Amino acid sequence: MDVMIKENERIDDLQYKGLRLIQNPELFCFGMDAVLLANYAKAVAGDTVVDLCTGNGVIPILMSAKTNAAKLIGVEIQKESAELADRSVRLNDLSGKVEILNEDIRRFNDFFPKGSVDVVTCNPPYMIEDHGLRNDADAKTIARHEIMCTLEDVIGTASAILKTGGMFYMVHRPFRLTEIMVTLQKYKLEPKRMRLVYPYVDKEPTMVLIEAKRDAKPRITVEKPFIIYERPGVYTEQMREFEDSIKVGD
Repeated sequence: MDVMIKENERIDDLQYKGLRLIQNPELFCFGMDAVLLANYAKAVAGDTVVDLCTGNGVIPILMSAKTNAAKLIGVEIQKESAELADRSVRLNDLSGKVEILNEDIRRFNDFFPKGSVDVVTCNPPYMIEDHGLRNDADAKTIARHEIMCTLEDVIGTASAILKTGGMFYMVHRPFRLTEIMVTLQKYKLEPKRMRLVYPYVDKEPTMVLIEAKRDAKPRITVEKPFIIYERPGVYTEQMREFEDSIKVGD
C-alpha cells in the first residue's frame, strides 16, 4: 500500500514477519522496552487488545503478528503521533485488524464500554511531572513525563475497560515498583507475574515487566532476571536468543 512518508520520517524494519514502522526522531522512537512488552504480553484467539499510550503504534503492530488477537486498538493522545501510527498500520495492510484512536485515555467512556476488553497493554510515561530534566511540553517530554496522564490514570483506565479475568501488561521503571503494586491492587488488578530487566548482571535493573489480572486472587510469580549485555556492545546469550525469537517467531 502506498503511504505518504513526511519530512524527517523514516521506515524501520521491525525484523519480524516483514513488519515495518514509520518513525520520526523529532517525536518519540520506540526502544527495547516496547519490544520486550510486545513479547511479554499474551493474547489468544478472539481477544480484543487495547494498547494505552500507544505512541507510534509499535506494540499493537508487533502483537498483530505475535498473537491471534482478533482486534488491536492503540490509543494515543498526541495527534501527530496517532496519525503517524495510523500510517504505519496502513503501510503493513493491517487496517482490518489494528486501529489507532487519537483520544485521551481518561475519557475511555467515550469509546470503550466498561468491562469490554480482554487484554490491555501499556508502555506509559515513566517520570512524574517534575522528576528529571524537562524541556517545554513537546512530544518527547509528553511521552516521557506524566503531563497528560499519570500511572493512576493508566491503571484506572485499564481496570475499568477490562473484563473480569482480563489481563493487563505494563513495562515501567523499578524505582516506582511500590507505587505500581499499590495502585494495581487499588484498582482490583492483581499482580500475577513480574520480571526485572538488567543492562548488566552487576547493575541495578532499569525496567520491570508486569502482568496483572482483573479480580484475581493474590499470588505472584517473580521470573528469573533478564540481562541484556555481557559487556559493552556484546549481548548475553539470553538476549541473543530473544533476538532470534523475535526475528523468526516464537
